[in-house]
Amino acid sequence: MAKYKAPKGVTNQTAGFLTKLASLNLPPVVDLSPKQAREQMERAVAARDLPPLPIGATRELRIPGPAGLIPARLYMPENSSINPPGLLVYYHGGGHVIGSLFSHDASARGLCHNGRCAVLSIDYRMAPEDKFPASVDDSYVALEWAAANAEKLGCRSDKIAVGGDSAGGNLAAVVSIMARDMEGPKVCYQVLIYPLVDYRCEGNSYDLFGKGYGILEKETMLWFQNHYLGKSSQNQKDWRASPLLALSHKDLPPALIITAGCDILRDEGRNYAAALISEGIEVNFIEYPGVLHGFFGLTGMIDEADAANIAAGKSLITAFSK
Repeated sequence: MAKYKAPKGVTNQTAGFLTKLASLNLPPVVDLSPKQAREQMERAVAARDLPPLPIGATRELRIPGPAGLIPARLYMPENSSINPPGLLVYYHGGGHVIGSLFSHDASARGLCHNGRCAVLSIDYRMAPEDKFPASVDDSYVALEWAAANAEKLGCRSDKIAVGGDSAGGNLAAVVSIMARDMEGPKVCYQVLIYPLVDYRCEGNSYDLFGKGYGILEKETMLWFQNHYLGKSSQNQKDWRASPLLALSHKDLPPALIITAGCDILRDEGRNYAAALISEGIEVNFIEYPGVLHGFFGLTGMIDEADAANIAAGKSLITAFSK
């Protein structure tokens, strides 16, 4: 077998991660069933076995949803009984097909710890069992429930933020638009981590990084797209799937948008930041050169992951203090 060679433009730590990933000889996600892909992701996360960051407590919850109870996990920061914290409603990534409360436990804990806030992680329905817009429906209902029950959870009801990574960033952006249009919960902030905001799956960053740059390649995105949206180009252009294509981005919450420099979703993250800024929305845009999609979850391995987690925490502290 030929020796693996990392692609150009990535940091040394990223190259090391890719070399280790290649040595595992994992089958590509596109060769797996959704069930197999989920199991592979869970095993990969479990193998990291990182010591958890200190927080106050966690609680398992069930939220009434449009098709049954939605599993959720509440993370409370230390000293929350003295000072009720703001609440971040968090949606995990995974292309609306894979991912779970477990797979994104470290990210949720990190945001709770670094942001000194409560985090409510939502285990929304996924495709292909529940196609678009099931995840959107669950996500918005979860936001409404969080806002209505914040005080009962020990949080501030006037400080509700949304956030997520990749497909979770997609859902966070979408529910922010829905809350505006439906006069729903007042969202004070968005944390969008390499968000998927344009499901047409095309553009310059797809050409540059569509093959060989880690866990998310162009064919992987098309696999997600097919399972979530089917073959309908109309679904791809629906703003609930592609919030970049919404008719208006006015009057949305301020946002932190984080992108990875070597990620097929890089350009749509840039474009979403530009769309918000053009409407006068305050945006803290941070791009980390030389890292890949998914880097936010690689704390302790990649310096930029540590920096991004701290930056997200600081943004939340600032947002909740206003």
